[in-house]
Amino acid sequence: MKIIAIGRNYINHAKELNNPVPEKPVFFMKPETAIIRNNKPFFYPDFSENIHYETEIVIKIDKLGKHIAEKFAHRYYREIGIGIDFTARDLQQKAKEKGLPWEIAKAFDGSAPLSEFVSVNNFKDINNLNFSLKINNKTVQNGTTSDMIFSFDKIIAYVSQFVTLKIGDLIFTGTPAGVGPVNINDRLEAFIENEKMLDFLIK
Repeated sequence: MKIIAIGRNYINHAKELNNPVPEKPVFFMKPETAIIRNNKPFFYPDFSENIHYETEIVIKIDKLGKHIAEKFAHRYYREIGIGIDFTARDLQQKAKEKGLPWEIAKAFDGSAPLSEFVSVNNFKDINNLNFSLKINNKTVQNGTTSDMIFSFDKIIAYVSQFVTLKIGDLIFTGTPAGVGPVNINDRLEAFIENEKMLDFLIK
């Protein structure tokens, strides 16, 4: 199982980090050891002083595929969830300045807390889906999938040109504006529409 994460997929988020708006999906990978399940806590790592949250809708691949046409991409997933792409922003900035890869800032253990998955049939339109994050009961991110630069199906079609998608693979589809730091003892709650999907602590 692998995690594919899409960067800069919401215009306002790209702008808030002073990044150019991409013409094609930007993707990177996280290992399976990044996943935290069952609302277990995230332990703040000692190698960073600036861990940021990025809340993202996650799609779970349920069919083997490569070179998938966009018009058929919807056949490759039936469930979605929500996750946090934790980013060591200080390490990421140093990597960017040196022109180095981001994995040190994105792929560390525990950097991908993940909810349970629910059927796409539970929602009227997954391409117009509201999701949000609260920290200590204050809403800090509020997004809708209709604002994505690249839709779920476009992402699948693009990524599958380069990487074979296998059953169980996860795709983090990008974060809206409003990212920011977390601190020890923070409580994070993530929602799809009005349903709470994640609820965990920073320790």
